[in-house]
Amino acid sequence: MTRPRPLGYAIAIAVFAIDQLSKWYVVDTLRLPEQLQIRLLPFFDLTWVRNFGVSMGLLTASTDTSRWLLVGLTGVIATGVAVWLWRERKTPDMVALGLVLGGALGNILDRVRLGYVADFLDLHFGDWHPFLVFNVADAAITIGVLLLLLRAFLTRDGADRSENVHA
Repeated sequence: MTRPRPLGYAIAIAVFAIDQLSKWYVVDTLRLPEQLQIRLLPFFDLTWVRNFGVSMGLLTASTDTSRWLLVGLTGVIATGVAVWLWRERKTPDMVALGLVLGGALGNILDRVRLGYVADFLDLHFGDWHPFLVFNVADAAITIGVLLLLLRAFLTRDGADRSENVHA
């Protein structure tokens, strides 16, 4: 079975590019950091947040040392995802891993360049905010991880498992 590896890497590049372009647009064109918030729809705003940690405020990098440790940690994880993607044989998993890798690289670049991750997408229902403010990279990572979990728990059949056991 040939492995269409370029698919996963192409998705990663596309996610990275869309993430960085969207951040450039909201910062430089819309000047969101100066306005702090732009209402687009009754349930969706652009809200400026500088995220110094990872998901849900975990591992906040409050010093330069912790920032570079976080860059190193996320870099190691992204490298692991890239290796997994290289070895992966199943197209749906390659798509999911491409989403995760592209998102991780987008957020790593922010942390290296800016010292924080630029977040701005704010989905809400009235005063209820079911999600923290996020960005394209965060959305791609979340969707990729959910796809991997769905494949792992719901869609892999016995033939998939027996292939891995005998490999």
